[in-house]
Amino acid sequence: MLLNPLPCVSHLKATRITTSPTPSCSLISTSLSFSPSQLSLSFSASSISSLSTSLNLRIGLELPVKKCIQNKLQVICAINDPLKVMISGAPASGKGTQCEMIVQKFGLVHISTGDLLRAEVAAGTEIGIKAKEYMNTGRLVPDEIVTAMVRARLSLEDAKEKGWLLDGYPRTSAQAQSLEDLGIRPDVYIVLEVPDEILINRCVGRQLDPMTGKIYHVRNFPPETEEIKARLVTRADDTEEKVISRLEIYKRNVEAVLATYVNIVKKIDGNRPKEKVFEETKTLLSQVQDEKVKAATTGNAVTKGRSSNLSPPKQDNWRGVPTRLNNIPHSKEIREYFYEDVLQATLRAVNDGKKRLKVEISIPELDPSTDVYRIGTLMELVRVLALSFADDGKRVKVCVQGSMGEGSLAGMPLQLAGTRKILEFMDWGDYEAKGTFINIGSIGGREVDEQDDMFILVAPQNAFGNCIIDDLRAMTDAAGSRPVILINPKLKDVPGSSGIMQTMGRDKRLEYAASFENCYSFRLLYYAGTQYPIMGALRMAYPFPYEVYKRVDEAPRKENYVILSTFEKKPTSDDINNAFLGKPREMKNTSGIWGFLNAILS
Repeated sequence: MLLNPLPCVSHLKATRITTSPTPSCSLISTSLSFSPSQLSLSFSASSISSLSTSLNLRIGLELPVKKCIQNKLQVICAINDPLKVMISGAPASGKGTQCEMIVQKFGLVHISTGDLLRAEVAAGTEIGIKAKEYMNTGRLVPDEIVTAMVRARLSLEDAKEKGWLLDGYPRTSAQAQSLEDLGIRPDVYIVLEVPDEILINRCVGRQLDPMTGKIYHVRNFPPETEEIKARLVTRADDTEEKVISRLEIYKRNVEAVLATYVNIVKKIDGNRPKEKVFEETKTLLSQVQDEKVKAATTGNAVTKGRSSNLSPPKQDNWRGVPTRLNNIPHSKEIREYFYEDVLQATLRAVNDGKKRLKVEISIPELDPSTDVYRIGTLMELVRVLALSFADDGKRVKVCVQGSMGEGSLAGMPLQLAGTRKILEFMDWGDYEAKGTFINIGSIGGREVDEQDDMFILVAPQNAFGNCIIDDLRAMTDAAGSRPVILINPKLKDVPGSSGIMQTMGRDKRLEYAASFENCYSFRLLYYAGTQYPIMGALRMAYPFPYEVYKRVDEAPRKENYVILSTFEKKPTSDDINNAFLGKPREMKNTSGIWGFLNAILS
């Protein structure tokens, strides 16, 4: 590997490097070395031909290549997206040691909010002056000041070029969301896990050398000399009582933050020698770094707006479509499977700043058109969503449709009858979430209170000749920027005998209904007019594309779901028919037995 530029390097430009998954790639990769801002490759002249075959290397040159290959050829490929890491760990978890080792190995810019605050105050900057006012009076520095400080530090050139390691921040859900709103997101969020009893032992035995700032431990790391031992002091917050309190605060904070980074969290056992812990950390970060390099050099394999027969993007912890879905009632495992699938997609959408969302899940127990529809399954789903957000400190209002008129229109849609009572009497956990973090209400602007953080609306739907959209619009207007999530809405016009809903403001109603973005969608696909056998499934979980699956019988009482196509937008019935037939999307007017999908998505 060449460490110094060759005379010809300034005349060589790499337009693109694409690697194919051949055995030679693993050998080639051992000769790759890169800083966070550059990738450098070196080849001997005799290997260029075979290398270009295995790597599909395309190079644009300003000077003839033979002037360069008399010696060696070096390709410089800029990577504009260096490694970005967040790390969290309880007091005495060894986080500081791991940070030092990460910085030494990967060259990242280490950013600690405590160090930043002290530096800003010492420099007398505008942020530092504001922070000092709070620090001098013993108050916590507000989130907006700390976030502004972090943002300013991350905007400096060294952090942009080398990548960064954000140490112990964010500490709260609000701080995490602020970073999300600013577009600041790590590639990986590392959590060091150490048992409480070990942490307490580490903290209680810690002693500080006031002259050097070095930390010792009375049992695990005693001082080298009696002179040092004589001047050691115990920090005021390293008593057992205060350590336990700090651990409880840390646990609450980290659990709240994890919801924001649920798909990139990597937990590492910190109750091992520091070298063992770092070996796992190093392997993890190297894998993340390799993935970023691969993404930068190969580009996106899925063409937007078209059907693709490639594998869908990787979805962490997703096990594929469950089987035996026509077995009714669904097992507890299947119900919980879908609850978790919906929850993770909804969390990702909310954490990405989406405000108007809808969940459309139509497994047999959640499809009102089937005779196996179970309102309890819907209520369980709502409870899972609400409790998850409540655990993150959000105040959630769960809303059910109220009466929609007078006289014969005074009732709510039939499948919602009794729903409000069911919610009121459900088990909302042992810590009295209901009445504090979770409240039950109705759909409408008057139900929006100042303390509400978000709203979950249970199956809002139009009734014959009456429209829920006016109440919905009043509620979203009052909610402002707070998330509103619709669970299985049915917002198409259902005209009365006069047809009035089809003629008065229909376009505006449909436009408003379409303003809610799908964060989750699942439905089974059948032959027209039947519910057996299952032909396949259509699924979308934010932020991934829509996926069409075909059900395949593999052995007696065994089945599997095989992906046929992916779509960036919700596919039409023709799109799905053509996916099953293996035809291009442009083909229309599918007929015959595959016409079973002609109207299911309308």
